[in-house]
Amino acid sequence: MPDREIKSPIWHPEPGTVEDVFDHTYKEKEGPKPPTVIVWRNVILMSLLHLGALYGLFLFPSARALTWIWFFGCLLFSALGITAGAHRLWSHRSYKASLPLQIFLALGNSMAFQNDIYEWSRDHRVHHKYSETDADPHNAVRGFFFSHVGWLLVRKHPDVIEKGRKLELSDLKADKVVMFQRRHYKPSVLLMCFFVPTFVPWYVWGESLWVAYFVPAVLRYALVLNATWLVNSAAHMWGNRPYDSSINPRENRFVTFSAIGEGFHNYHHTFPFDYATSEFGCKLNLTTCFIDLMCFLGLAREPKRVSREAVLARAQRTGDGSHWSG
Repeated sequence: MPDREIKSPIWHPEPGTVEDVFDHTYKEKEGPKPPTVIVWRNVILMSLLHLGALYGLFLFPSARALTWIWFFGCLLFSALGITAGAHRLWSHRSYKASLPLQIFLALGNSMAFQNDIYEWSRDHRVHHKYSETDADPHNAVRGFFFSHVGWLLVRKHPDVIEKGRKLELSDLKADKVVMFQRRHYKPSVLLMCFFVPTFVPWYVWGESLWVAYFVPAVLRYALVLNATWLVNSAAHMWGNRPYDSSINPRENRFVTFSAIGEGFHNYHHTFPFDYATSEFGCKLNLTTCFIDLMCFLGLAREPKRVSREAVLARAQRTGDGSHWSG
């Protein structure tokens, strides 16, 4: 279980995590916005993926029981590669992981196929540092569709590229697991996202190759993508703001459930260094449960936490009055 708690309301980031602190000095450029340039290759690929996922949903009832279990196992594994891996471990450095756990999470991240850990973490730090501005990769001010998937279908705003290049990312560059995955990302995605989910049910228990591809591979991949995107879209638009009413991120229970604990988003943007992304520990937060289990097994250590006093003080000072304990 977590054995470290931050006692002071003021927390000083460790090297490598300071870049996820919001930059109040940034100002958007005056004048007309740059034109939107559609990346048609991405539009076509995303359309085909979601058509394939719909077909996989149609095939789901015909899958064998073992394929259903495999489907949910791959779903959880790939989701943890994002939530416990790219997000809480590498983007925010909110806890420390042993080498076996890092490899496990890197493999899950490749199965999730949402860009390599280095690029995902860089973009996420930019998102925190310049949230809801032109420098935010999935700026929710531009609407639900843009913040959900549209940002992947167009060229990045020049400010996103500029600010991303200026981030201090030495911790990621020095991380051997991160850089190994980056060097071998494409083959790792082919292996983990498509081959393994398809091959195992087909070879081990004789599932139809057609079902094995469209259910545990394509449908599972699309579901994890959309669960992650909901954190960028729905959790920035709908819900309460008990910790900081001056920012857009919200507490959204539907997103919390679908993204295995990532929907406590007002808390997370207020205290981005907290490994639990919530003051309620494991409650509705499967990712926190997983990290706690890893700490118990000795595979993770030093999870960073905000003190109860700091949370209550912040909620009273800047929250919208909806804070509750439970």
